[in-house]
Amino acid sequence: MRVLTRLVVLFLTMLPLEVAGLQSAKGANMDAKVRVRYMENDIASAVSFYTKYLDFREEPGATANFAMLARGNLELVLSTNYGPGGAAKPMSDGRKAEPGGWNRIIVTVDDLRAEVAKLKKDRLHFRNEIVSGPGGSEILLDDPSGNPVELFQPAR
Repeated sequence: MRVLTRLVVLFLTMLPLEVAGLQSAKGANMDAKVRVRYMENDIASAVSFYTKYLDFREEPGATANFAMLARGNLELVLSTNYGPGGAAKPMSDGRKAEPGGWNRIIVTVDDLRAEVAKLKKDRLHFRNEIVSGPGGSEILLDDPSGNPVELFQPAR
């Protein structure tokens, strides 16, 4: 049975994505917007955080349980884990989505140290100090609900 399952999975991965209503990478519009959903405890404070500190702009249609923000080709979908939206519905095993975790968006900055100094003056919470690797330097900033945002400066 395992062999049959593997063969079916292998076959399905070879099918063009148009079968599922998606474009294959070959024909994909690589300039299209990318959406990321963050679960928030309070939409208003999250909107304020992202628009004030990280240069996102708020799109029309926000409610107490939902907001859409944009920055370049990134659309950040903010939802609460309560209310009428589908993102608030529990999983079949009863688990509910919640803020936090380690998956994150990455915001590239020109001068990481200057950005961190500016944000620390406003008493924003960082999970760590600046760390550096071969690709550049980064630090993790928490939004008001504890979702991480990586501020990243590429190596020069």
